Amino acid sequence: MARFGDALATGADLVSAAERAVLAAMRPLEGPADLICFWISGADPEEVVLAGERVMALADGAVTIGCTSGGVIGGGRGVEDQGAVSVWAARMPSVTITPFRLDTVPDGDHLAVVGMHEPSPVDQAALLLVDPYEFPTQAFVERSTEALDGLPFVGGLASGAQGPESVRLFADGEVADCGAVGLLLGGSGIVGTMVSQGCRPVGPAMAVTKSDGNMILELAGAPAYERLENLINALPPEEQELAAQGLHIGIAMDEYADRHERGDFLVRSVVAADPELGAITIGDMVEVGQTVRFQVRDRDTADADLRERLRMFDEDTGGRSAAALLFSCNGRGSTLFSSADHDVRMVRQALGIDAVSGFFASGEIGPVAGRNHLHGFTACLLAFES
Repeated sequence: MARFGDALATGADLVSAAERAVLAAMRPLEGPADLICFWISGADPEEVVLAGERVMALADGAVTIGCTSGGVIGGGRGVEDQGAVSVWAARMPSVTITPFRLDTVPDGDHLAVVGMHEPSPVDQAALLLVDPYEFPTQAFVERSTEALDGLPFVGGLASGAQGPESVRLFADGEVADCGAVGLLLGGSGIVGTMVSQGCRPVGPAMAVTKSDGNMILELAGAPAYERLENLINALPPEEQELAAQGLHIGIAMDEYADRHERGDFLVRSVVAADPELGAITIGDMVEVGQTVRFQVRDRDTADADLRERLRMFDEDTGGRSAAALLFSCNGRGSTLFSSADHDVRMVRQALGIDAVSGFFASGEIGPVAGRNHLHGFTACLLAFES
């Protein structure tokens, strides 16, 4: 039977915090841990590395994996922009754990990713932690669905308090300052994955009738900028304000659905609008014939979407979750909600579990409609059963 524990410790002495967190997380396991995941937030990169090494030294033979971030999640709370260590420990005899380390090598005019293992028939999901500054994260994640036979990826992009040079990844006693680390997870103990994109649609769904890469030139036969302008003018004042703060667009995942509502889209940012060209540019490639719908995000919408996603996930999986890893955007937390604790508290309450740990990511990885994607402003979850 699986056992799980998690703990979060803060303090000026990060090594001491690491010791307290890992020992507290391992206490409920009733035996040695099989897997320890940990996340470290701190201002001094050297001290952060020492804290990570201390966690791995105390792991007592468990597979270890972790990274740096601007904030960590654990112990029922979120902590941002201060020294903290969160540790999640699991005793999972029915789960196979296969670590991997990804690097890049030049291949013509682009980078090729090396180090990925071929999934075995029992593998159910993969955990992926990435240094985003030199690793082709989006390309790798987008291609992983076909390359790895539909294996779902969940994880996030690490960050450091002093920028790119302070990002660190940890895996099985080693510290890396580039690339990615991950785990293939198999067996009967994996419940599944969930992604909450936190948006709601506004205006009608429209077909893309002319496009060029990530530029939409026409929507439903009219210039895309004109469609957008008409939509904004028709919105009530409060939604116009939300659109002004950051408009998004959803790309429908099922072209054959009779209706396209919240949760039916892969959400991407609208990054530019060109009135002279009549076009809008979005954060992904789009093809003629695809259905899109503009989206807005606010605190209430993000709250409602996470609540609904968790409810549906719990129902679909038969309430089997006993623990989870959570990767929330660093644009959520106290920036979006009244508290950095929002997402972890809701996960614990909705799924009826205690051991929930993770970090505030610079980008989140999770599947939508059976395909792996790199996201922003989302909460991504990987759940385990007892």
